[in-house]
Amino acid sequence: MDPVGVAMGVIFLTLALLRIIDKRHRSPVPPFVGRFLDSTLRRWVQSPDTVIRRSGVEQGMTVLDLGCGSGALTALLARAVGEQGKVYAADLQAGMLDQLKRKLSRVENLDISNVEMILANAYELPFENDSFDMVFMVASLQEIFDRGRALREARRVLKSSGILAVSELLPDTDYPLRSTTIRLVQQEGFVLDGNSGNFWNYTLRFSKRPLERSSVTIPS
Repeated sequence: MDPVGVAMGVIFLTLALLRIIDKRHRSPVPPFVGRFLDSTLRRWVQSPDTVIRRSGVEQGMTVLDLGCGSGALTALLARAVGEQGKVYAADLQAGMLDQLKRKLSRVENLDISNVEMILANAYELPFENDSFDMVFMVASLQEIFDRGRALREARRVLKSSGILAVSELLPDTDYPLRSTTIRLVQQEGFVLDGNSGNFWNYTLRFSKRPLERSSVTIPS
């Protein structure tokens, strides 16, 4: 039997079970799933470098990694913003942040000093208005029960020129269609500013206020 096929089958069955549990209980992704989120397979399905590039992360940015989970992209995000930038990694679960803390303590990440971990609820972020250049959400928006409330809070903490970057992928248990995400975010006053990727793995960029120019499509 093909070992890759078997592994993929096990993952899809596990995720299907998690989807059933999630629909019944509406609970956050349990911390043990962090092992998959930070796995080689996850990186193959959704390349962190590609997500960061599509999102438009730049040197010197102050970025909120909202729903960072185990920090699958946090270290790379910290390197992308550089020494003059800063990443606030926020999650509702201490277990996920513990995994991120262990990841940042690895030898290969000891040079990273621009990450601050925040135990926080997406409904009440402990930041001032207009604090961030970007709110970065990867497979986390659909994990939030009241998404509209979370988006309004994200809008509050974004600078007037700020960007909300939302990425989704299959086989995430809560994967939404691209059109669903666009409609949801636009309902809270954001304007679509970038649309890249494919059916399985996409990234959408939204500006905080209407643009005075045509929308831009970031290359896949």
